[in-house]
Amino acid sequence: MEGDLQRRLGQRLRSYRLERGLSQESFADLLQVHRTYMGGIERGERNLTLRSVERIADRLGVDPLELLKEAAGGDSARS
Repeated sequence: MEGDLQRRLGQRLRSYRLERGLSQESFADLLQVHRTYMGGIERGERNLTLRSVERIADRLGVDPLELLKEAAGGDSARS
C-alpha cells in the first residue's frame, strides 16, 4: 500500500527513540534534523530519500535495512 514504507520507517525510528528514553527533540538533535521534521518522519508524513535513510542509519550506527523492517509490535497485516 502506498506510504507503508514511510510509516514503517517512522515507526522504527520512534521505537528506537523510545527504547533509549530520548525525547523527540534530543533524538532530532542526535540526527541533526529539526524536531518538527523528526515528528513528520515518525508519523510517516515525510518521504525520505534513500540517501537520507543511509545518513540516519549511519548516525544511529545501524544497518539502513534495519530501519525498514517492521517496527516491534507493528501491524503489517493492515489492509
